[in-house]
Amino acid sequence: MAEKIKPELLQFLQPGELPLHILVVESLVYLPELRQMFPCAQIYAVTADADAMLDYPDLGVEFTELNYLEAPLPYPKEFFDYIISDLTLEQAGHPQDIAAGFSRFLKETGSFLTSFRNIRHWSQMLDLLDGHYYNVVARLFARQEFERLLYASYYKMVFMETQKRPAEEQTLQKLLAAGFDNEGDDLNTEFYLVRADRSMPEMALLKSMYTKAQRRLLSTYLHRIEYGVETEKNCRAFWAFYRDTGLFADYTAAFIKQAVFHPVRFYRQLMAETAAEQAEVGLFLQSAMQNATTEEEAQYLQELLQEWQGMQNA
Repeated sequence: MAEKIKPELLQFLQPGELPLHILVVESLVYLPELRQMFPCAQIYAVTADADAMLDYPDLGVEFTELNYLEAPLPYPKEFFDYIISDLTLEQAGHPQDIAAGFSRFLKETGSFLTSFRNIRHWSQMLDLLDGHYYNVVARLFARQEFERLLYASYYKMVFMETQKRPAEEQTLQKLLAAGFDNEGDDLNTEFYLVRADRSMPEMALLKSMYTKAQRRLLSTYLHRIEYGVETEKNCRAFWAFYRDTGLFADYTAAFIKQAVFHPVRFYRQLMAETAAEQAEVGLFLQSAMQNATTEEEAQYLQELLQEWQGMQNA
């Protein structure tokens, strides 16, 4: 019999006094520590067990009696900074619907903290080798399957930590001999703890600093420059926006990376129509170089930097 998961999802969070909105779904055991970590937060909890609410008085938690598998959450869209719930998707008939549904209640900078039982844990493998499967009323996942599910449910970044219950060496060797690989010590991992973010880290910072209307306007300017729509006019508008909103190079380069489909075309258009702000363009390119994630990206950014340097020396 699998051991019960240890409630450790709060390790993904840093305590503070921000007025966050936090929702706990069924995993009410987190509520006392959450209140200590976030004394100024508005904490909400959903559970189908009305009696369980009585175990957590005087925490300032707003409870709702509801089965999240059968009814939609009764909250505004993009309301929560965090939704916290262990093993949320095991009982769901359509787990992607639940994961995607939760994402709609998260702010653009928000995160879903959850966990899942690893179907590749040695205890599960031994049952299967013996011809048994005891999880007919639950849905178990492997790590890669769970990651794909979350990325398909509108989350942009997924982080995982492990909870392990190691096998005896004899058992582990039996499974390896049977052809089961153990990449990342997967066979000894009973549960995965998960943080799924709605935004990439650099985008989350931008989104926390500027309003949705400002980000939409910035994206509009970038795309018009990228596709050569009244390029001179939109370059002037972009630089005016850059100054007026206090944008700076590192974050603008990160926004360009996420928003622009054809970065080489964009940067060449921007360099061709920019005079006084050429130094800032150089800073965009240098920042982008430092944060390049592929060889192809680093190569075209290096070429753009050389073009930019040639323009400065002309």
